[in-house]
Amino acid sequence: MTEIHTAAEALEADALPRAQELRAEGCEPAPPMGRAARSKAAKTPAEWAFQRVVLYLRQFEEGLTPDEEVAMGFTGGAAGVLRIEGLGFSAPDILTFTGRDAQGRRCQQLIHVSRLDILLRAVPRPPEHPEPVRIGFRLARALEEEDGEARDGDAAPAT
Repeated sequence: MTEIHTAAEALEADALPRAQELRAEGCEPAPPMGRAARSKAAKTPAEWAFQRVVLYLRQFEEGLTPDEEVAMGFTGGAAGVLRIEGLGFSAPDILTFTGRDAQGRRCQQLIHVSRLDILLRAVPRPPEHPEPVRIGFRLARALEEEDGEARDGDAAPAT
């Protein structure tokens, strides 16, 4: 066990084990990251940003046609677009976006929350997808289920 000497080390030790990654149905599964034990600690900037991006994704997808999917452009850069297949975070301050570029190559973007500046874009659904991928809805559903489990776990035991 590492001995903690400073408040910064204590905060980092609390935050670093918390990480999460969710992928769209039909996309290769996220590599195992280890599910951290639930903590009563306040959410890190990465956790807050992750949850807000999920809500923006879901809201954006509500306006898409069946022939469109969501992709992410990187503002201020020439990296192109990423068809989003997964979104994750690594506490305290990193967001991860996984997916495929315009040529179908696997990509992962790591973004510090202080630099979060993305553009959601409607792109044509690829012909190999019989149904459009709706990652925002899947991620939001997973967050709601997780939130319900947390509330259930916080309830007092029945006597």
